[in-house]
Amino acid sequence: MSRACALLLPRVCAALSDPRQPGCDDTCLEKMLDWFRELTEAEPTVKLLRDNPCVSELFTAVLALPEPEPAVLSFSLRLAGIVAAVEDSFQLLQQQELLARLFGEDGPLSSTAWEDASVRSGWVEGVHSMVQHQSALHFICDGGGIDVIFTLQGDPSLFVASAARRLLVHMLTLSVGSEVTVPLNAKDCDWPACTHMIIKHIEDSLQSSSASHIERSLKLLTSLFGSCQAPWTKVLWLGIAKQVESFLTEDSVQAQHMLADLLLNVARSPVFHDTEGSFWALVTSALEHLTPVQSSPLAVGILRLHQCPQVVRIKALTVLLQPMDCILRAASQPLEYAGLLDESVSDPSAVESLLSSKSSCAGLLCQTLAHVEELLSVAFLPVNLPYASLLRSVMTILQFCNGLLIPATPLGSKISQILVGCFRVQRSALDALAALSDQKCCDTVVRSLFDVLLAYLESPNTTPTVLKKSFKAMSKWLMSLPGMSFFKNQQQTEKTLQDVFLVLQKRLCSPCWEVRDSSLEFLTSLIRNLRDHDEFRQTLLSSEVPKLAENLLEDPESYVRASAVTAVGHLAFLTYFLVPESPVAGNQYNKEKTVAKLQEILSTDPEGFPRRAVMSIFTLWLKEGCTGQLEETEQFVSGVVQTTARDLDWEVKLGCLELVQIFCNHMFCRFGLPECPYAPVSSTVTGSMHQNEPLQIFCRANLFNFLFWSLCDCDKPVGQKACDILLALKSHFCQGSTVDSQGAGDLSAGRGIQWLQRTLRQGSLVQNFPTDDGNGVDFQDPESMMVALRTIDLVKLHNDLNKCSDYVERSPQSLLEDILATAGTVEENEADCY
Repeated sequence: MSRACALLLPRVCAALSDPRQPGCDDTCLEKMLDWFRELTEAEPTVKLLRDNPCVSELFTAVLALPEPEPAVLSFSLRLAGIVAAVEDSFQLLQQQELLARLFGEDGPLSSTAWEDASVRSGWVEGVHSMVQHQSALHFICDGGGIDVIFTLQGDPSLFVASAARRLLVHMLTLSVGSEVTVPLNAKDCDWPACTHMIIKHIEDSLQSSSASHIERSLKLLTSLFGSCQAPWTKVLWLGIAKQVESFLTEDSVQAQHMLADLLLNVARSPVFHDTEGSFWALVTSALEHLTPVQSSPLAVGILRLHQCPQVVRIKALTVLLQPMDCILRAASQPLEYAGLLDESVSDPSAVESLLSSKSSCAGLLCQTLAHVEELLSVAFLPVNLPYASLLRSVMTILQFCNGLLIPATPLGSKISQILVGCFRVQRSALDALAALSDQKCCDTVVRSLFDVLLAYLESPNTTPTVLKKSFKAMSKWLMSLPGMSFFKNQQQTEKTLQDVFLVLQKRLCSPCWEVRDSSLEFLTSLIRNLRDHDEFRQTLLSSEVPKLAENLLEDPESYVRASAVTAVGHLAFLTYFLVPESPVAGNQYNKEKTVAKLQEILSTDPEGFPRRAVMSIFTLWLKEGCTGQLEETEQFVSGVVQTTARDLDWEVKLGCLELVQIFCNHMFCRFGLPECPYAPVSSTVTGSMHQNEPLQIFCRANLFNFLFWSLCDCDKPVGQKACDILLALKSHFCQGSTVDSQGAGDLSAGRGIQWLQRTLRQGSLVQNFPTDDGNGVDFQDPESMMVALRTIDLVKLHNDLNKCSDYVERSPQSLLEDILATAGTVEENEADCY
């Protein structure tokens, strides 16, 4: 152990056990526990105890206090568990008679301190840490600790109850180990003693008349089967399966709502994949007897399992889709569309009753729609969903919600009355509708779908959140059209797009900023995904939408201005760069005006969001090669860099560094140099003027000034990115070149390079970075920049910048200062903090 640690332990232990000292901060106590864990990992724990008797004295002193601080007592219990996790240390603490006083009946269990939840939590966590070997396991089981854990399952603190449950699972798996070798179909298994105690407790609780005891055991079983998949779990299941099955049919038992999670965890275990039909028969019974709200999570979980009998999977699908089927039947004439299902697993009247009740209708539909959306996101679903019927059902729900559907049945009328204006169901249905956009369907259904979505986009009653989801669904369906026959019908396509842009024009003028923001995001999404389609471009550019979007660059709300920047940036790409010969674009808009406006926003907007958006758009333009010829691009990048260098937003500067990196790569490719500095380069290239021309361009564009400024930025990501770029430039420009140390010193001294090195070593403490005057560095001089790249140790700077914050926060000096300061003994012991 280091000398610092040897000095620290007695001081801290004494401070913690001194009742005159103020209570310790929880964060500091957690830091001390982490530190003790590191100590026990670094050397044998028993040696730590013998070399530092103050640790045992801490336990003794805390136990002797008449009213110890709960936080200190909890810390001592957790620390004792960490120390006793190794059997040798456990035995040593046993010899000192400390463990019984800490975790036995004579310790905190019988004191008033036990009423504090933090003490109970510390006791459970300490036991969990300690029980890593059989000696500790027998100590807890034989000393009555197991009964305490059983009781703590019902603790009023949910954290303590959950920790007790996890502890029992841990003890059960540890106690079984590899000792169970009996056949898996044995009725009476010779369990180890501790295992027998826990299993008997589970069985007794399941047969209890107490609902709380039954629930605790079901939660324990759910945790066990969710974390342990050993073969012996099948033996345990065989002993309790009948009792679990009885809960499905006994009306007096209120634990049915917990069975879905239990059965699902059992079904996921490979131990039961090749089992006889009894387990899957129980799953089927659960699908039949649980309420629709309870069975739906079980059904969706079963549908995601590949190792499941097909007949059970079909029943699960039927259970899941029953509410959707009921919606279709309620909205249809008796002889029209029959619904989704040919038959039902459970009584359809239960679903109808829930849907006709105002208190349960929305909840059931939201749950079902969320599960449908979840299944649609699964890449390889082991069941085929009826996509067309699902789409009809979701559309019907949306029509119910905005009152556009006249129901054909009494049930439909009731459902319609409940759902009109129900925002929860609207949001869930629109999410499901967007998820269904990947599926092909006939033109008639698509036209009906767009009618439904347009109704939501046009309605003044549509809330901003629902409108945003309507835009998302419309966007996804419009993006899916190119692969459908509907998109080949030019007349229908133009009509749909015209309707969309008419609605968009209205929404871009909304007095609600959230609506304007969502509208701009929708426009950007459409341009990004449909810009290659002539019908889309022509319809968009002949509408008022581009002009309205440009007007929103002056919006009073910064979020809207940022979204407008993004939309106008994509519009510019579409208008000036993708189809520059477009007569519509040429008559209405001016490229230079748009670029100037975005540059003005970058330099003057008081909020960070619009400026970040401008940087993203400029980066996109540069990536796509839309900034003109070489001279234009150089001037463009130089202007952006000079503007951004004064920006106080680190994300804006980081975006500019991304722009610089792309520009550098483009220049290297343009002049025949590899984009990757480690790629092979021919000697004719490296030795030619092409090597120097990019360097001259970078100097003229003020890139080096910006990069070295960024190295000293107080925001670490900016410095890291700048260092990465400089290292890449050094690899390009300094390959195979060496500089004599004396010559480099003379040259660098003349141009201030040594001063620059000292400046960079000071990092973010620098207040006045050198300028291009006589005493500074000429960042536009290629020779000076070559010297800087060769001379400055960028690798060391890179390593320093990449050190995480824990390097400082968890350093010995910081840790000692925090612990001693929190213990209230800084002045007395500050000499130890070296």
